[in-house]
Amino acid sequence: MFLTYFDAMPRRVLALVSLACVALLAFGLYLQHVVGLEPCPMCIVQRYALVLVAVVAGITAVAKSRGLLITGSGGLVLLSGFGAFVAARQSFLQWYPPEIASCGRDFYGMIETFPLKRAIPMIFKGSGDCTKIDWTFLGLSIANWSFLCFVAIGLVGLVLAVRQARAR
Repeated sequence: MFLTYFDAMPRRVLALVSLACVALLAFGLYLQHVVGLEPCPMCIVQRYALVLVAVVAGITAVAKSRGLLITGSGGLVLLSGFGAFVAARQSFLQWYPPEIASCGRDFYGMIETFPLKRAIPMIFKGSGDCTKIDWTFLGLSIANWSFLCFVAIGLVGLVLAVRQARAR
C-alpha cells in the first residue's frame, strides 16, 4: 500500500522530500545561530548536499515528463549518496577519533586561501572539530542523523526511479 503512493503521486513525494530538506536545513541553522554550535567543514559539505537534494527534488516535483521524473529521482540517489558518504565519514571520525586532532581552518577559509583542487581533499580530512560531538538526540550525533536522513532520501529516490521506469 505504501509503495502505491509512489506510483500515484510521485510529484507529491518529491515535494515532501524537498520540504523535509528545507526543514533539516532550518534546524541546522537553528542549532548554529540559536544554540551556538559551529559547523565543521564536513557539516558544511553536508548542508550543501542537502541544498542540492532540495533543489533537485523541488525541480523534479514540477517536471511534467516521466523521463525528467526518472532522471531527477536518479539525481536524488546520487546526491544523497554523496551526502551519506560525508556523514558516514564524519560519524567514523567521531567514533574513532584520530590520535592527533588539530583544529583546521573553516570551509570558507580553505576555499579563499587554497585552490579548489587542494581545498576539497582538506575538507574531507576532517579536523578536530569534525570529531567533536556537541549535540545528540536519542544517542545519535548530528552526523549520525544526517547519514540516516540521506539514506532515507536516497531510498525514496531509488524507489521513485525504479517504479517510474517500470511504469513506462
